[in-house]
Amino acid sequence: MSNPKSWDPARTALLTIDLQNDFLHPDGAYGRAGQGATSIAALPDRISPLIAALRARGGRYFSAQFTLVPDRDGEPLIAPHLKELRPFLGKGDFAPGSFGHTLVDTLYPADFVVEKVAYSAFYQTRLEYLMRATGVENLIVGGIVTNGGVASTLRDAHLRNIETVMLTDGCAAFRDDVHDATILSLGTVTHQMSCADALRWLEDGA
Repeated sequence: MSNPKSWDPARTALLTIDLQNDFLHPDGAYGRAGQGATSIAALPDRISPLIAALRARGGRYFSAQFTLVPDRDGEPLIAPHLKELRPFLGKGDFAPGSFGHTLVDTLYPADFVVEKVAYSAFYQTRLEYLMRATGVENLIVGGIVTNGGVASTLRDAHLRNIETVMLTDGCAAFRDDVHDATILSLGTVTHQMSCADALRWLEDGA
């Protein structure tokens, strides 16, 4: 893997996974159900300066947002395992165009939004098209959850020979031990940096 400091910032995008109101806002689907973690709530403020620094050097910000497509009766098309895991999800949750589906205010707006229906931001989405169309070659990745959407996206990027940086404190899980184990397991497929180190790199090239 090439050293990220050799990357062209103008050909790099920061990609966040699932940092949307239904996951993070108190009035979102998870907030109403009492599902949350302080480590997750801290992510937008930690990632926001990196977006500004990368944009200042010509880079892009992509937001991948989990989507539950409504059926004709309004009930979401939801995978059985997810319905069992999160029985509180229902009509209107994670629906395209809704408040809950929207990127959190701290990070809004993204340059491009990618609707995703599964863990990976590459699975049946337009992410690769957007990368080609905008000349993006490399990705800096953060978001939630570390062991779910973040890990799946990073592994899919690796399979596509797309080099990535994983923001080790720019992603989070509902359990810290799961987060830590996932970071360890991904060490062979992605570069890893803290948000502070990544910000120094983007601002100073150091």
